[in-house]
Amino acid sequence: MTTTVRHVTLSLDRGDLDLTLTVDERGEGRPFLLLHGGGGPLTVASFAGLLAEQRPARVFTPVHPGFHGTARPGWLTDVPTLAQLYVRLLDELGLDDVTVVGNSVGGWIAAEAAVLGSDRISGVVLVDPVGIHVPGHPVADPLSLTPAELARLAYHEPAKFGIDPAALSEEQRAVMAGNRTAIAAYSGPHLMADPTLRERLAKVALPTRVVWGESDRVVDLDYGHAYAEAVPGAEFLLLHATGHLPQIETPEQLLPAVWDFAEAHGADRQKR
Repeated sequence: MTTTVRHVTLSLDRGDLDLTLTVDERGEGRPFLLLHGGGGPLTVASFAGLLAEQRPARVFTPVHPGFHGTARPGWLTDVPTLAQLYVRLLDELGLDDVTVVGNSVGGWIAAEAAVLGSDRISGVVLVDPVGIHVPGHPVADPLSLTPAELARLAYHEPAKFGIDPAALSEEQRAVMAGNRTAIAAYSGPHLMADPTLRERLAKVALPTRVVWGESDRVVDLDYGHAYAEAVPGAEFLLLHATGHLPQIETPEQLLPAVWDFAEAHGADRQKR
């Protein structure tokens, strides 16, 4: 599977605000925009390849500015602005009938994109997203946890999928440190949540599926149900024996959850 790396320059309608996004493109067919979480683009790279290889899918995976060694301009400090950029990216790439898929913080960005709305988006899949405030069900703070502590919350089998920092190179540790700086900038003062988002999700008119790993302890199951209940008509799908990152832990479950939803809500299906 060939991966094409694009560098796309975008401008926002807010004066002289522009930046260049790094976007990986794989496969051919139905378009998907795949948004990574706080662990960086490597957390979705394998799933992007799987989707493009096993389905007729054209998968676009952008790197959020500031992650994986990329630059983040000083004015880019919040998730809603990231969502605006990705809606603009779809315009710039001339894509239609796009299914937006986001995990964790990427799910938060996808939810904000759904609030914005776009004729280019046919549906949104939120995979263990963060971003809303649910009393009594806080989001775990990744910046206060060691990698081992975070793995215990994030995975059904942490011993199998957790990362040993001692085994990382200096370059890999530098990337991880940069990712942490970026997530701190984007997460804002309310710890991985926007207190206004839950109410604003009532405006979403796009088909939405919320996918949840039953063993997720970064954000618990009640939080997941609250997310789905906030979006009009949203579907809720529980994945078994998986945690916060099903694209890593159980991609064989996530693949049909994403593809079948896209097939059901794509423009070609609506025309039949």
